[in-house]
Amino acid sequence: MPYDYDLFVIGGGSAGVRCARIAAGHGARVAIAEERFWGGTCVNVGCVPKKIMVNAAEYGTWIEDAPAFGWEVTKGPHDWAKLARVRDAEVQRLSGLYRGMLENAGCTVFECRASFVDAHTLQVGESRVTAERIVIATGGRPVRPDIPGGELGLISDDVFTMHALPRRIAIVGAGYIAVEFAGIYHGLGAEVDLVYRADLPLRGFDQDLRAGLRDAYEAQGIRLHPGQQPTAIERHGEGFVLRTQQGEEIETDCVLFATGREPNIHGLGLDAAGVCCTEAGAVIVDDNHATTQPHIFAIGDVTDRLNLTPMATAVGHALADTLFGGNPRRASYQNVPTAVFSTPPIATVGLTEADAAAQGPCDIYLARFTPMRHTISRRPRRTLMKLVVCQRTRKVLGAHMLGEDAPEIMQGIGIAVVMGATKEDFDRTIGIHPTAAEEFVTLRTRVREVGLPEKAAAAE
Repeated sequence: MPYDYDLFVIGGGSAGVRCARIAAGHGARVAIAEERFWGGTCVNVGCVPKKIMVNAAEYGTWIEDAPAFGWEVTKGPHDWAKLARVRDAEVQRLSGLYRGMLENAGCTVFECRASFVDAHTLQVGESRVTAERIVIATGGRPVRPDIPGGELGLISDDVFTMHALPRRIAIVGAGYIAVEFAGIYHGLGAEVDLVYRADLPLRGFDQDLRAGLRDAYEAQGIRLHPGQQPTAIERHGEGFVLRTQQGEEIETDCVLFATGREPNIHGLGLDAAGVCCTEAGAVIVDDNHATTQPHIFAIGDVTDRLNLTPMATAVGHALADTLFGGNPRRASYQNVPTAVFSTPPIATVGLTEADAAAQGPCDIYLARFTPMRHTISRRPRRTLMKLVVCQRTRKVLGAHMLGEDAPEIMQGIGIAVVMGATKEDFDRTIGIHPTAAEEFVTLRTRVREVGLPEKAAAAE
């Protein structure tokens, strides 16, 4: 039967927009629907506005450090309303660009909800349309804990509609969203309590990075509450009390939940299309991102595989090339560089020490030092750099950094790791002096060996 479209994309975030635009460029008849905002979480309530707020917090630190370098400056109060205006204007500009790119590519654009009627039919607003192939790219959404008074807390989306900077804020969670906002609010002048269940923040990251960030936040005066499970929020005067299972009572003006995200599948009608999900709600896909219906695909955070904007964009592009460009290919989920815009930031590529050790013997190279800037500013901020090297192949399996400019530095290191560079390749690369980045090519002393069978047996 003839279909209205060759491809229909549900969701106008990074993954969906890239897939739709590239498919249209290959000559496909493409439509795309977005019910909330073009550009998805990243552009509107994620990476972009959050990074602008990180920049704002950094300027406060630079002002404090400037007198050490001879500048006579005084730090005044921060204008939250002005920051919100410029942030929101940039978000609106970028969101408009996303919609414009789709129209310029020849896509039919729907600004409404789309849901499945059957495996080839969609209800799009007031209309029904059919498509030969369909892509689900609806992203994720923040989770609110089910505790008494939970409705009194904010989720990450709410940060971008706050009218003023709170004097005190309690942030629940220790993932990248939690630690980023802890750094932002502290840098803008708020008192911050960070409450989390684990012993260290950033579960899943390299252990040395996790410990390094803990030390950095303690040195700054961010109050850490590890091993704490929130049980309730109660109003207390004009503020709140956050209670924990361990008996802590944290008085605050605002509670922000950063306790995870879940795939955004509500109201899609996946059952009507025969599309299956995991118990956690992630759309099940194969290596080609096909769902349990071979003509329906899912990409981006709705699959809950590696929830990063550039990963979603790469997968969307690869899928469009595969389906309509005569160039079957996959985007690799291996050795994906990523960053956490904490204060200071973290960046990483490849395997953690623990994951690498589980695969076999590895050498660990590690440096901790005070960067030149802070030998002058006297700010107690240390940089950490680490390489994880396979003993057998000498390949660098993982690179990790905590410190200023870490995300900018790690992008280049990521190319080397993806190409399979060895430790000797790093060693014979001349450093750029004086920089912190040069430490990655001057790490000469192995600090420890891990993953050795005899050591593993001894540990047991």
